[in-house]
Amino acid sequence: MSRARLADLAGLARVACLARLSRLAGSLKLRLALAALAALALGIGSSTTYLVYRAEQATLAERSAQEIAQVSRMARLLSQRVLSQQNSLTVLAGQLQPALMAQTGLLRQKLLDMPLLLTQFDSITLVDSSGAGLLMLDAQGIWPATIQVADRGYFSTAMREQRSTISEPVVSRVTQEVVVILTHPLPAQGGLVLGSVRLRSRDLLSGIADMADTPGIDNAALGTPVEAPALVVTDSQARILAHPDKSLISAPLSAEPLFVGALNRWRQAGSPAESSGLEFSDGQRLVAVAGVAGPDWLVWQSTPRVAVLAPLMKARGEAMRWAASLTLGLALALLFLMWRLLHPLSRLEARAERLFDASLDPQAGWPQASGEIGRLERVMRHVSAERAQLEAFNHRVIQRLESVMTAAPVGIAFMRDRRFELVSGEFCQLLGRCERELLNQPAQLIFGANSDYQRLGAEVHPVFAAGQIYSGEWELLRGDGSRVWARLRAQPVDAREPLAGTIWTAHDITTEISNRQALEWAATHDPLTGLANRAALDRRLAGIFSALPQRLPSALVLVDLDRFKPINDQHGHAAGDAMLRAVSAAAARRVRPGDLLVRLGGDEFVVVLEHCPADVALRVAEDVRHAISSLRLAWEGCQLDVGASAGVAQLTDLMPDAAAWLAAADLACYEAKSAGRGRVCQTPQGPGQANLRLVFNQGSESGPSAASA
Repeated sequence: MSRARLADLAGLARVACLARLSRLAGSLKLRLALAALAALALGIGSSTTYLVYRAEQATLAERSAQEIAQVSRMARLLSQRVLSQQNSLTVLAGQLQPALMAQTGLLRQKLLDMPLLLTQFDSITLVDSSGAGLLMLDAQGIWPATIQVADRGYFSTAMREQRSTISEPVVSRVTQEVVVILTHPLPAQGGLVLGSVRLRSRDLLSGIADMADTPGIDNAALGTPVEAPALVVTDSQARILAHPDKSLISAPLSAEPLFVGALNRWRQAGSPAESSGLEFSDGQRLVAVAGVAGPDWLVWQSTPRVAVLAPLMKARGEAMRWAASLTLGLALALLFLMWRLLHPLSRLEARAERLFDASLDPQAGWPQASGEIGRLERVMRHVSAERAQLEAFNHRVIQRLESVMTAAPVGIAFMRDRRFELVSGEFCQLLGRCERELLNQPAQLIFGANSDYQRLGAEVHPVFAAGQIYSGEWELLRGDGSRVWARLRAQPVDAREPLAGTIWTAHDITTEISNRQALEWAATHDPLTGLANRAALDRRLAGIFSALPQRLPSALVLVDLDRFKPINDQHGHAAGDAMLRAVSAAAARRVRPGDLLVRLGGDEFVVVLEHCPADVALRVAEDVRHAISSLRLAWEGCQLDVGASAGVAQLTDLMPDAAAWLAAADLACYEAKSAGRGRVCQTPQGPGQANLRLVFNQGSESGPSAASA
């Protein structure tokens, strides 16, 4: 039999099978049967899940009670151990009588006769009432103690209250290790006996965990090892005193990920320290906390839930596998039925995916079906026809819009979802980019900085929300990397529908911005020297006085050129202008960054020194004067030079206004000229001094002069 014949027979068989399945699919009984099977599968799964859940909750509750009992017992054992250590110190303190303390040899022998102390402590130290160390006993022997503990909190508390204390974790000044210090007063001598426990070498829980009968973890039930319970001891501030990882000693408990959640809940509960134990579990771990009576420590135990639920997890896995097998069988049957019932819907979906394919006839390719799928097919067919008409209308509108954009004298762009969908030729020319480089690109492309683009969005949204047209000036990035200033105007196509898009216009205002900046610069700068002018000076002084006293100390330096008029008279105003420019450049190199150098007019200059003490102001004034006096200007075969006199006025709380401050600097400058020119004078620093003080003169270029003006 040929392959073609076999294929025909297979096709006929498939058609026959489909026909039978079609008849079965129309049966209401079959549909109800499938619904019942689905309900049964759901019932089996939900019942299994619920029963396992109840068992898990009961197991967790029982284990949580065990955890609380365990940490409570460990807390009691740890409290007894600390009490035993305190008793040992009490016994030792009672035997250290004044006569014994006065004889170092006997004292050493007494300490050596008590070797059991070193089984409880790493070292024993005796200190006097001033906190100075006397002797120290450790595993190496007895040594003179050279430490000073008067600044330790535990020392102050023990001496003030004359009682035993336990310190917080501190760094030992002998071993540089983290230790806890137990203290007991020496009433007869007025000092203390200190017992030191190194937290990194001596585990506070050593032996206690075994005595507490900590339940084990059934790793075999899970098939893979799981995390064991974690035991930690902290002080009342949640600083770690005992931990399997010694590097965490003295660290906050928040550094241990296993206890972070429990720590937060413990703090929210008011940081309780119940010796009977409390639970602070979460969804991942069982955490129990118990307070240690006496030292106010806390014992924390954290056990993973997965370790507790290991047997139930295994049982749940078996139950779930059984339920999954049953559900899989039902699902396969249901899947086949759904495929058969929804096959026309699949064809409808395939046709709907090509709903916007203009090459297809809007009425072609739709499946024939009945019932709900048939009604949906007719709705989709109608939508396809309406879509074709709408696309044709939109095409005509876009053609007209493109014509308008081409004829417009300003750049126009249409944006939707922050991307360019239409751009005019004028818009492309403004940005130095072709249409291909802009279409479907984000608007952020034309901004030189992300901050500008984000700021634009922050300005546009409230304007659109108010139903207004946005207008603003922005520096845009051209395709070649250059910048262009543009006035942007924007308006939404439909204020009620943000997804409808936005129309933007852009007009080149680079020349306008340049002219405006030139005018603004000219308004505050001297055209000859490029320095700030009187208007800029007035604004700076007004700002200083409005911010007093935060701007103190500040100073004002007024500089007047010496021998400048002969240059104008003998060599002309061109030479005078050149000299003024040279003087300005020399002075600008001597002032500090942030200081304001002003040409006040003619041959007078002012330097505003903010946050400048008097000695620094005098040094700056002398530097400027010296730079000007050292200047030599070559002019028509001659070497021209000028001198300078300077007056310094320090700003004080008693200065009434900017005019008075400037007048004080002018008066100081006048005194410098009267005293022979080439000098720096300053206004007095306080009452009872001379009106002015000569600070620098021509013969002293290195520092202030002590001579009076």
